[in-house]
Amino acid sequence: MRPGADNQQESLSSEERRSWFLAGFVEGEGSVCVSIKRHPTARHGYYFQPEFFIYQHRLRRELLEMAQEYFGSGRIRPKPGNPDVLVYSILSRPVITERVLPFLRAYMHYSARRYDYETFGHVVELMNRGAHRDPHGLAAIARLAYSMNMRGKQRRIALEEILDRILRGHTPDTLKPE
Repeated sequence: MRPGADNQQESLSSEERRSWFLAGFVEGEGSVCVSIKRHPTARHGYYFQPEFFIYQHRLRRELLEMAQEYFGSGRIRPKPGNPDVLVYSILSRPVITERVLPFLRAYMHYSARRYDYETFGHVVELMNRGAHRDPHGLAAIARLAYSMNMRGKQRRIALEEILDRILRGHTPDTLKPE
């Protein structure tokens, strides 16, 4: 590059530089998931919660505060079992819809976890349309959730157990009447 010529990074606004920095931070320290929790009052026995997280050592709290300011929501708290690690989280589906998903779509296009971000967005959109209120819609959301984050490798409950509970009494009979 010749002296005095502007490079592309210098031509970005301060806000764009902050967005791209945050994208790199999310790539390294962030995650999305759809948690599935047993819940006695939930219609099908499970509660589904889309979640966005960023993790950081407590000495770098200001990075999490920057993310909190950027998204205008969320909380910062110690990670359970490891108080030296802080977790910035957004659990509000409206905030995820209005702020997190547009960010992921704009800045995480080249992410190694692009599939997870796209699937997460699809799950949130399905829930926003009420698919989680229908047993077959909820089952579809469960399958998508289990396809994320290394195909559900860290999940404690088998997908089949969740699907059995959700679809109990909602699957067509396989026997034809005589």
